[in-house]
Formats: sequence, structure tokens, C-alpha cells
Amino acid sequence: MKVVQLSQTGGPEVLDYVERPIPEPDGTDVVVRAEAIGVSMPEMLVRNGSYAWMPPLPAVLGIEMAGRISAVGSGVRHLTVGDAVFVSARELPVRGGCYAEYLKADAAAVYLLPEGTDLDAAACLSNYQVAWHLLNSATKGFQFDSVLVWAAAGGVGTAVVQLARLAGKKVIGLASGTDRCDFVLAQGAHACIDYKTQDIGQAVDDLTAGRGVDLILDCVGGPRFGRNFAWLAPLGMVINYGLLEGSPDAAFAPAMLARFGDSVGLRYFSMHTFDNQPAQRRAAMDALVPLLVKGLIKPPIFDKIPLREVRRAHALFESGKVLGKLLMTP
Repeated sequence: MKVVQLSQTGGPEVLDYVERPIPEPDGTDVVVRAEAIGVSMPEMLVRNGSYAWMPPLPAVLGIEMAGRISAVGSGVRHLTVGDAVFVSARELPVRGGCYAEYLKADAAAVYLLPEGTDLDAAACLSNYQVAWHLLNSATKGFQFDSVLVWAAAGGVGTAVVQLARLAGKKVIGLASGTDRCDFVLAQGAHACIDYKTQDIGQAVDDLTAGRGVDLILDCVGGPRFGRNFAWLAPLGMVINYGLLEGSPDAAFAPAMLARFGDSVGLRYFSMHTFDNQPAQRRAAMDALVPLLVKGLIKPPIFDKIPLREVRRAHALFESGKVLGKLLMTP
């Protein structure tokens, strides 16, 4: 079988498309034949060596795939050859393994999908798992009616937009350019602010009659992180879950303090919170799979690139041109 192996960190050129033996299942293992493989931000971070949870090298990249069971171990009872499944590396010993034509995993680590599930769409479920936890777990009882979503045209951003709209929230997206804003609106956002040409604060005021938004989901961080607090409604909250522009500068503290009288809040969030909580991870998937099957969430797939062209896939992902989700096919 073919896999994508990382032996040293760097740019897309360090990704090698190599041959390995097809694994055989032992005991409670299953082998999954991939049909669709997701391309996600954690793989960029592993490839460039900046991920805090790096797998030991050499490693096979990839945190998500959808496919069918091709072999089962003697101890497997609830899965059979031909079953459709989703695999997340969050359930595996290391964050990787899914950039491969075949993957061996413990049967308890894979998610069984109803027959007829669109496997391309299922390969996008990791983004929706993050989005679900942002809206349900990271808020931890926080009551909100409106949400401002940074990078709303990206994989997690579109998932947040769809899930928040489905939950009855007022959804405002942030994106760059008319085309990306049109795409965000098509995912269900009530409004989209083009942060390249519009004043975000003025636009938020106009859209909320001066009240501000209850919740801001920020994956950007960086030196301008503090600006978020000016856009919050009283008792509002900012959740930072990514560092696209680096760690939030400590200068955000005065901006937050300036809203002391409005009791605004801040939380940092990582999916690694649930590394030792498999029941919490599965709760999200148990909620999401029925929504996918019913067509209530519809992952927008930007393109499907052959696995052998993984270097091109990574370059495209990092170009900022991807709307929604990028997939690879074995």
C-alpha cells in the first residue's frame, strides 16, 4: 500500500509517498481501506515541526479518514468487513496514520457509520467535532444568542457556522473578500464581515444595534487579539482556539480590563482537553453523525486531490485559497 511519510520537518517537499505492507489485524484490531482522507491544520503543524503533540519520526501523517473495513481481528464482534467507518487520530496512540491507503486500528477507535453515508462528507467530521465542542463544551453552560466566527470560510469555521445556525444562534462570519463572504453566507451565516475592507467594530455595531456579540470564536490570536473584547456584548466571552498569527500578545489584558464594567470573559480551548476523555469525544460524534445522515450539516468540499499529490495538497491548503474542506483520495 501507499502512505505519506514524514522523516524530517519542513515544507511540503519533505512529504514522501512511499510503499509499506498492508497491515494485518490482531485480536481486537480492524483494518480500514481509505476512501476519503481529510487535510487539516494539525498536519501542517506536524509537518513543519511546530505541533505540541508531535508523533515520533518517521511518521505517517493524517488525522482523519473515512472508508470501509477490509479485515477484522478474531476478537472483533461489532464490526464486519464492508462496514463504513470514520477514523479520527484523536482515538489513536499518536496523532497520525490516516494519510494511507490502509490503516490498522483498535476496533474501539473507529466510528461505525450508517450504510449509505456519504464517505467524502464523513471524512470532514473532525472539523465538526471541534466546532461542536466549541459551541457546547468550551462554553460550559454559557448562554449566548449570537456568535462571531473568525476564519468562517475555513474547515472548522464552516462547521461552526452550520452548527450554530442549526442551534438557532445569530451567526456573523469574518472572512476576506467578497467571494469568501458569499461562501460563508451560503453556509448559513446571517451576515459576513469582509475584514479586509470593512471596519469590524462598526459592522458588529450595525448588525447588533450597538449591543455587540455574546460569543467570539477566534482561531487567529496574535498581536491584535485584544480587539475582540471591544466587540463583545455585556457578559460576553471570547474563546481562542488557534494561533494562526501566533500567541495572543499580553497587551490584550488592558483591552479586556477596559470592559471590566461589562464583565467580559476569556477562555482558551484545545481539543486536547479530551485526550483522556473518550466518552466526551464520542458524545460529539454521536450528535454529529445523525445530523450528517439527515443532511442537516453539509460539509463543503473544495477539492479532492490524489494522495500521491500530497505535496500539492499541502501547498494549496497553506495558500489560503481553500473554502471549506480539502480532501485526498487514495
